[in-house]
Amino acid sequence: MNELPIDSEWPNWLRRLPANLRAYALLARLDRPIGIWLLFLPGLWGILLARPGPYQTFRLIALFAVGSILMRAAGCVINDLWDRDLDRSVARTRARPLASGLLSTRQALGFLLLLLLLSLAILLQLNRTAQLLGVVSLLPVALYPLAKRFTNWPQIVLGFTFGFGAPMGFIAAGGGFTQGFFALYAAAILWDLHFDTIYAHQDRADDAIAGIGSSALALGPRTKPFLTLNAVALIALLAFAGHAQTRGLTFYLALFLPAALFAYQIHTIDIDNPKNCLKLFRLNRETGLLVALALALG
Repeated sequence: MNELPIDSEWPNWLRRLPANLRAYALLARLDRPIGIWLLFLPGLWGILLARPGPYQTFRLIALFAVGSILMRAAGCVINDLWDRDLDRSVARTRARPLASGLLSTRQALGFLLLLLLLSLAILLQLNRTAQLLGVVSLLPVALYPLAKRFTNWPQIVLGFTFGFGAPMGFIAAGGGFTQGFFALYAAAILWDLHFDTIYAHQDRADDAIAGIGSSALALGPRTKPFLTLNAVALIALLAFAGHAQTRGLTFYLALFLPAALFAYQIHTIDIDNPKNCLKLFRLNRETGLLVALALALG
């Protein structure tokens, strides 16, 4: 196995790891925890919307937190297995462990199997319906890396993938297939479309050269008005989900907080400035937490 030079921007814990473990941590994107947050938060929304008892709430939050770490890592491995040749042509991704030769395909597959087995152990702690939804979620996880080759809107496919935690959390917490269930899942999909469109503007030029699709390329200068309409629909769906689950006035008032953060992102985005796009993309952790706060207060 090759050895990647230590990057000064890595967190301290990653720099201290032995080289072989560091390669797997990089493959799992553990140096970039924002992805874990963005996968975990829709599940948190679902749990809080269903309102189980205190013990069940904390138990499910812990399970979904660990599950998000494992499934985000598994998704990254699957993505890099599909894209290892494509990643070599993109400046931001050519240093990834598979693209750079740091890890072999066989090593990545073994790591993926371990992650899926651990994820299965978490899944078995949930009720039967949530377990079935967890199995179904593997399909969009496997298909998402291919989406950019066939559509200009892979961000929507990501929405179905990353947003799947919302219906799973709702069902695991005792909810059913109600209007709130579907509204919350739709809101999670639009949230993913929002933040991943912002993220995709970092790679617009490389994606065009590589011949792959993205909402950033499809929208171009129309990004701001699109994000505005998307955010309005997202907040409306969250409000409807709360209404369907009989949330009180505090919930609707608290929704102004994430709405304000969406407005800030849309107002300040510079689609030609990758650093600005990355900063606003990361800000969606706070946006998602504010949605969770509104659900908790409601």
